[in-house]
Amino acid sequence: MSTQRTPAAAQWMRAIDVAELRARGRGVVRLGSRQIALIVDAREATQRVYACNNRCPHEGYPLVEGHTSPQDGGCRLTCNYHNWAFDLASGDNVYGGDRLRVYPVELRDGAVWVDLAEPPAAERIAAAHDALREARAEHDYARIARELARLERLGADPRDALRAAIVESHDRLEDGMTHAYAASAAWLRVRGDVERLTPGGDDASELRLICLQEAIGHIAWDTLRAPRYPYTDTCAAYDRATFAGAIEAQDEDAAIGQLHGALAAGLHVDDLDDALAGAALAHYADFGHSLIYLQHVRYLIAELGEQVEAPLLRPLVRSFVRATREDLLPDFRAYAPALASWPAAFGRAAGPVTVDGGLPTRALLEQVVALAARCTPQALYVALLHANAVNLACFDTRFEQHAASKPGEDIGWLDVTHGITFAHAAREQCGRTPALWPQALLQMALFVARNRDYVDTTLAPPPVDAQRFARDGLARVLDHGVGLYIHSAHLLKTWLAARDELALGLPDAVAATLRAGAWRYLVTPVKQKHTRRAARLALAFVARED
Repeated sequence: MSTQRTPAAAQWMRAIDVAELRARGRGVVRLGSRQIALIVDAREATQRVYACNNRCPHEGYPLVEGHTSPQDGGCRLTCNYHNWAFDLASGDNVYGGDRLRVYPVELRDGAVWVDLAEPPAAERIAAAHDALREARAEHDYARIARELARLERLGADPRDALRAAIVESHDRLEDGMTHAYAASAAWLRVRGDVERLTPGGDDASELRLICLQEAIGHIAWDTLRAPRYPYTDTCAAYDRATFAGAIEAQDEDAAIGQLHGALAAGLHVDDLDDALAGAALAHYADFGHSLIYLQHVRYLIAELGEQVEAPLLRPLVRSFVRATREDLLPDFRAYAPALASWPAAFGRAAGPVTVDGGLPTRALLEQVVALAARCTPQALYVALLHANAVNLACFDTRFEQHAASKPGEDIGWLDVTHGITFAHAAREQCGRTPALWPQALLQMALFVARNRDYVDTTLAPPPVDAQRFARDGLARVLDHGVGLYIHSAHLLKTWLAARDELALGLPDAVAATLRAGAWRYLVTPVKQKHTRRAARLALAFVARED
């Protein structure tokens, strides 16, 4: 059904003599700034005239070169370049997709007159949002970009499109939060950088558009053809202990009911921060995603407002409930005893300390506990950040590239980058809730330990100066060229996390290692799909079944 609106005020312009157009059958005229295609439907006795933009809304090819055919009693115009077809009466795309702008036509005084009036801006903005919703439903990346560009040209706030994408997708995430929302927060931050660094001009518009098309494209991909996974509509009086207990018991309905009760009582994410952070760090869980996601959810709510608060907190809580409890695995069972033995208070020494990143897990945790008795949390944080940066800088990419890995050895860049992004989230969170330093630091140590076997300490990545890291790093994440969103999201979030930590004024050796490691990750091609490894592991697994 057509969604074409009738303009409020007509703007008729004379286009061409009727006789000339009918003799030619079609033609192009320039009216003001517009290039208008005029098509005569030769099938009709009256030879009805249609007017439309000459540029196909797909890629701009001239529609006057297309061909016409019957369309439900009207006329269909097909662009011969990619076979996009349009109903010339309504502008509807016959196969779905961008609509064609068509114009009213009158024949009077021997001439063709075209009404160039546009619908009111509010109607055009609403139509672009409707079209963007259609594009998201099919993960039509190019159309997502076009509709966002139309919104920007109309003077709309393009962030409204991101708000709508979050609100309309949040119950299509079966396991709760994904990198799509987290990356959206990072893309918003980069968009702000673009506005500060490149004010005005075509480049600024292009780079701003990249940030939103990547954010919305990722959301569309993570929810592509997904059904709805509804949340409970129960609402219980909020109690922090009850809320934490429901998450610990992996009782989603009870936890969401508590969340609804908190929101109904007028509480917001800042009021719930200590409870959410406590749940995120209650276990070494889900590869650190819980705390990383909380960090990005806070930013999105601050930037986009209360409209997205419940739609973001619901999937966040769902992801807490469903998170894998990695501290129950044999490799990480030393975590709970280490946390139980944590000293009552940190030491007062503020000087630098080091940790031995090559130690086995239990020994490393014992070392961290011992250091906590004689140094500040910030000093221990820097030491653990440095150890994670060494893992990133010296990651042995053969583990990512080869196909002969055993189960549990399918290690890649994403594994080592989490040591940096988790550290970044931990520092920010513990600045608000210092009581969580023990959990945060011990979990940072677990990232060091889990990656120690996959580094080549003989590697010596070349140094990267701070200006190049900031300038060229921004250019790299904006034009990443990576097909899978999971990888482009990690590139972006790792670079941002490293940049934020470097801005703190880290010791020279730590800063140099972090820059070198993050830069190496940015510029090293990532193997995005492991066809042979998947086949090899499947064969080995099935063989063991017998």
